[in-house]
Amino acid sequence: MNIIHRRLGFLKHSKIRKQLYTIYILAVLMPVTLIGIFLVGNTGQLLTNYHRDLLNSDNLRVRTILFEITTQIYNISEEISFNNEVISVLNGNYSSMADMTIAVNQVASEVDKYMYNYSEIDKIEIYCDNPNLYNYKQYKTVDSDIQNTDWYQRAISQSSIFWKEMVTRDKYGNEYWNLCLVRKIPLTHSDFQGVLVVRVSDNYLKTRINSQEYQIHASVDDGAIFYASNRNDYGKPQAVPIDYNKNYFQYSGTKKLDDKTCFVDVSTLHLYQSDSKIYICTLNDKSYENIMSILHTCIVIIALAMIVPGILVQVFTGYFTKRIVMLRHVMHQASNEDYEFEIRMHGDDEISEVFADLEILVQNIKEKDARMYEAMINEKELANEQQKMEFKMLASQINPHFLYNTLETIRMKAYTAGDKEAATAIKLLGKSMRYVLENNGVAFTALKNELNHIEIYMKIQKLRFDEKFDYQIHMDKEIDADKCMILPLLLQPIVENAIIHGLEEKEVGGMVLINVAYLRESENPQKLLEGNEKQTDNIKNPPKEIETEILSNNLHETKIIKIAISDNGYGMDEEILNRIRHDIAYKNPQKKEGIGLYNINQRVKLCYGSAYCMQIASTPQQGTTVSLLIPEKIS
Repeated sequence: MNIIHRRLGFLKHSKIRKQLYTIYILAVLMPVTLIGIFLVGNTGQLLTNYHRDLLNSDNLRVRTILFEITTQIYNISEEISFNNEVISVLNGNYSSMADMTIAVNQVASEVDKYMYNYSEIDKIEIYCDNPNLYNYKQYKTVDSDIQNTDWYQRAISQSSIFWKEMVTRDKYGNEYWNLCLVRKIPLTHSDFQGVLVVRVSDNYLKTRINSQEYQIHASVDDGAIFYASNRNDYGKPQAVPIDYNKNYFQYSGTKKLDDKTCFVDVSTLHLYQSDSKIYICTLNDKSYENIMSILHTCIVIIALAMIVPGILVQVFTGYFTKRIVMLRHVMHQASNEDYEFEIRMHGDDEISEVFADLEILVQNIKEKDARMYEAMINEKELANEQQKMEFKMLASQINPHFLYNTLETIRMKAYTAGDKEAATAIKLLGKSMRYVLENNGVAFTALKNELNHIEIYMKIQKLRFDEKFDYQIHMDKEIDADKCMILPLLLQPIVENAIIHGLEEKEVGGMVLINVAYLRESENPQKLLEGNEKQTDNIKNPPKEIETEILSNNLHETKIIKIAISDNGYGMDEEILNRIRHDIAYKNPQKKEGIGLYNINQRVKLCYGSAYCMQIASTPQQGTTVSLLIPEKIS
């Protein structure tokens, strides 16, 4: 949330109207536009792929049906071509039509059964150049017209079968197109040539292939269309350009046909036991228009989703801005001590409430103006009384010299009496009290003096606890303790916590270690920040972010000294450690004890800047370390 506030901070320099328009653009216009573009594009792609898949599936359906039919026709042609009775008819020597009729009728059942039993066959024609042959039933003589056709010449010149589209015309001139299997009939030991032509029924193809949704065109090799959903397309070339040189041609896309954009899918069917290929083209001239209609509807909806909120924002902005201007005018009038308002605001919104509060505020100001001077006089009298009380308290304080002399007298009496331990304790206490009294009200003291005071305090605690603990003080040789300044009485509360709380459960063997050193290079400024922030990771309502500008400026100007006070006590678990970190970072007015660490942390931050701080780390069964980070020099 803070990041969002910072990102939108530039709006505070703009008028309310501009802010509302900006929010509308950022929160409505831009997201809806981007999402709309994505949805329209994605929807268009999905619909296109869906219709292309359907078209491809239908093309596969047609290809499967044609393969099934042509394979069946090929098997029938095999049986007819190698039928001995058919070959005997073709090789016969007939003196009259009656002789041929008798010969054909004797074997007609072998050929007629295919005509009657297979609805996919429209007609079977057997051509032969035997001059003694007559036209009867399926048997046809080869006249000059037939002999000059390309399919007949191709059939007698090759042994393999091929497929070709053929057209026939009735007496009214109507054309009928058929897919035909053409093959040579092997007439062994004969000088005659025989050709078998099996015509596929166009009505059967329509029954099997026809589709209500798609247009279907089929052509064989580079010939004209032999099957089409629309009868007007028979005999025409394929609407889609086809590369006939490719062994397998396939195309899927869109084409502009008859001023309409169509989805087109073209595939190639290699016919069984033949070099012929059927090119199957399926077209859909409605899907593209349907997709465009859906996309246009989506665009209109998206446009309305942007325009309607825009109109509402425009209306509301005018209304809201007008009320803000009125409120600003009234507040400006009040700031000039003109409390007679001519403008009145009605309503139950927040602006009306602010205006009502302003009226109450003005009324209170009028009432308090009369008592203002009286309050100022009372305040001055109270300040005078307070100063008198402070003077009396200062006068009642014990004279430090009297206190030192008295302690010294008691120490000498103890020493004379042979109680050297009591004399030593009184001497240490005197030094400690002298340091405290001399530094009361002092801003800074030398680090050396502070460490000496800590050592005196530790010696006094040693007299009290004896073998419970020991202590060590280490300081880098590079640090000049006489020139390094520190806040007085800063370390003593931390050392006291280490002894009283850290070593609370230790009977013997306790250790308090005080280490004073420069901050190492590995503990860079960035890690300083991270360490300070980690202390409040699990705390609700974290404080304001550390001012990195202050940190970077201070860290480049002076070195950092790290004072670490460690104990080898029982340490703390994560829950207790986080609670203590919270108490260090936040003051709890209702909590009377344990505020010493909070005060130390606040003294460091107030004196040196928010970049410097107190850190605490602890490991269960190993101990606790409290570290202070302070600059070597005071700027």
